[in-house]
Amino acid sequence: MRRRDFIRNTSLATAGVTILNFPVFGKNAPSNKVVLAVMGVNSRGSYLAECFASLPNVEIAYLCDVEEKAIANGLKPFAGKSKKPAIVKDIRKLVEQKDFDALVVAAPDHWHAPAAILGVTHGKHVYVEKPCSHNAYEGELLIQAMKKYPKQLIEMGNQRRSFPNLTEAVRLVRQEGIIGNAYFGKGWYANNRKSIGIGKKVPVPSTLDFDLWQGPAPRRDYKDNLVHYNWHWFWHWGTSETCNNGTHEIDCCRWFLGVDYPTKVTSAGGRYAFKDDWETPDTQVATFEFGDQKSITWESRSCNIFPVEGAGRGFAIYGDKGTLVNGGNDDYKIFDYNNKLVKEVKSDTKNDATNAVSASGNLDFYHFNNFVNSIRGEAKLTSPIDEGHKSNLLCHLANIAQRTGRTLKCNPQDGHILNDKEASAMWKREYQKGWAPIV
Repeated sequence: MRRRDFIRNTSLATAGVTILNFPVFGKNAPSNKVVLAVMGVNSRGSYLAECFASLPNVEIAYLCDVEEKAIANGLKPFAGKSKKPAIVKDIRKLVEQKDFDALVVAAPDHWHAPAAILGVTHGKHVYVEKPCSHNAYEGELLIQAMKKYPKQLIEMGNQRRSFPNLTEAVRLVRQEGIIGNAYFGKGWYANNRKSIGIGKKVPVPSTLDFDLWQGPAPRRDYKDNLVHYNWHWFWHWGTSETCNNGTHEIDCCRWFLGVDYPTKVTSAGGRYAFKDDWETPDTQVATFEFGDQKSITWESRSCNIFPVEGAGRGFAIYGDKGTLVNGGNDDYKIFDYNNKLVKEVKSDTKNDATNAVSASGNLDFYHFNNFVNSIRGEAKLTSPIDEGHKSNLLCHLANIAQRTGRTLKCNPQDGHILNDKEASAMWKREYQKGWAPIV
């Protein structure tokens, strides 16, 4: 099917996106119905629930959240529908339900891997948003779960792996050598985030179950600048802009270069724009070396939106015969050695790096469809968790290098940090007693 025939413009009620018109070919048969539960529906999760529900023969049976306003937001797409998702606030109780096939995880980062593991160990397929883990150890736990429960699929939400134009571009670079020997990748992200201020300890709102919200994380006091979004910038719950957005472009660079685990990682940056409670860097440049053959850099500016190559986010791949440049979505330009444009493929959607719900719009549907069709046995995952973990691990290593202020030497077989006890101690976090994830 030609890509221009693959997309039709049908408006989604609240997300303001369009739906991809996937051919049915028997998907509406009762035996092909895929029933999902979605955890974390304040923002991205509500969008995921609405999008998955729009796919042929897919039903959202449950929504899981610990905050009343988030639950109301998650239910909005189903207003007026004859059948609405049931609400289960505790993920531990949700996964015990027998009447759904797969769990979609879009809760805060510290919940991603523990919830995914709960899903898999209870017989569910799992779609886990990026980052797939809060720390490197959790990523390895997910791979253990994949191996221990091979019938359960686990896919990470690095949706560019399913974009058709980028998939074709990877073939051109890695198989046809259109830019020669591809040896260097550069990714970037720019936004205009504002200060989160200095939080005050206040009583937990009556609408929030803060104990369930913290879950596996050791208990901390509630502050008025934490929920819903600002937890991203606290190491205790979040994973910095590197894992929040860098996962996408770093993953693309790794994909195009065909590399796995690094041998050396460095990072420079800090919290420069404001003096507030924000702990993670708002400015960061991380470098990953893969032996003496290839390398990747990633530049993050959370509080300065000036674009690179005309785009707020994207990546470039450099070779000895040319360069490929991506502008953030399913697009690319290829230049020859003399910087002459020799090929351009445009995206059907406009990149919006500041959109916290979906920066790539309807293109996400390629990834959603890949997940449900893989459950049906009609496709293979484009981002199985063992691949997703490798890219996520690069982000974790960048954060460890940043926090220790040191260059990390790594084992190219698994990415583990060599000869640095302080840095290696950051491979894993501490867990609230009784909440540690177990495979």
